[in-house]
Amino acid sequence: MDRSPLQAVMEAASTAADWHAKQRRKGTAGEPYINHLLEVATLVAEATGGNDPNLVIAALLHDAIEDQDITLAAISEKFGGDIASLVQEVSDDKSLPQAVRKRLQVDEAPKKSKRAKILKLADKISNVAAIGRDPPPDWSVERQRQYVQWGRDVVAGLRDAAPELAARFEAAAAEVEHLIDGR
Repeated sequence: MDRSPLQAVMEAASTAADWHAKQRRKGTAGEPYINHLLEVATLVAEATGGNDPNLVIAALLHDAIEDQDITLAAISEKFGGDIASLVQEVSDDKSLPQAVRKRLQVDEAPKKSKRAKILKLADKISNVAAIGRDPPPDWSVERQRQYVQWGRDVVAGLRDAAPELAARFEAAAAEVEHLIDGR
């Protein structure tokens, strides 16, 4: 049965909620992880004027490979090759050490497709804003600052895809730095 773009987005939201049901954000509040996925999808929908439902779906599923060991084949089978390809393009290789993954995000950002850059920008906005709202309790102020700077380094290679999202990232980063300074 064919589904409308809205039905496909809602199916992806439901699937993401199921796949990430036990996952929480790292902050003290232990916010349900689906909130992050919904925030990223909303940012993507806004940036594209709602005209790229596959990218919104990819935003809902963007951490499934990394965090839930969902296979690329499973995403492709359920949501199609375009969406699976986008998810793969923004997924880190978790077999690599964290420092290597972080460096690769900076190095590879400018080489991504425009759609993947939009998704990555939305993800960075959400992640940096979360540090301001509710940082992980074991993160020092210095680690929080380093995270914001690393986010800026990644976003430097993405900003051409969606200048409005890049500006939102910078506003979020500046707000987080202001909050950090008050901690």
